[in-house]
Amino acid sequence: MPEAGLPREAVSAVVLRVNGTERTLRLDNRTTLLDALREHLDLVGAKKGCDHGQCGACTVLVDGRRANSCLLFAVACDGSEITTVEGLSDGERLHPVQEAFVDRDALQCGYCTPGQICSAVGMLGEAAAGHPSYVTPPGVDRLPGDGAAALDAREIRERMSGNLCRCGAYPNIVDAIEEASAP
Repeated sequence: MPEAGLPREAVSAVVLRVNGTERTLRLDNRTTLLDALREHLDLVGAKKGCDHGQCGACTVLVDGRRANSCLLFAVACDGSEITTVEGLSDGERLHPVQEAFVDRDALQCGYCTPGQICSAVGMLGEAAAGHPSYVTPPGVDRLPGDGAAALDAREIRERMSGNLCRCGAYPNIVDAIEEASAP
């Protein structure tokens, strides 16, 4: 049965594996992943900041890669593994990045924190896979050695540049990510 006021072709069944649990939703095709998570699944960690993909408050992991959920239609994520900040912990045990954010007081008002944490987790995965960033020297397609990027403060700031904090907690955010990335 179509949603009230919408033609049948404007609604789709979408299967998302969210934080390890498969969920089937009937959604207006125009529903963003952010709105599906917040309004249909009651996962409110990802925040609606700018709604234009410029602040990073809505960052989640889609198939292990960080993504601005305000820019993705939920139907485009059909069959994908979605990880929100709520899904990073293992029961009561926080993810190492979450622990580092607490230990380093890497938050103030907390509005951007879920997006910062998800972005940091995704960024650490990208660095471990050897993906270069803007500050990687020109002509280097893949990082040398074991492929993992050295994550100094400059590298972390560059890789996290898509996540804004209006409170200015950046120094502690960088410290927390450095701590979480240490072997």
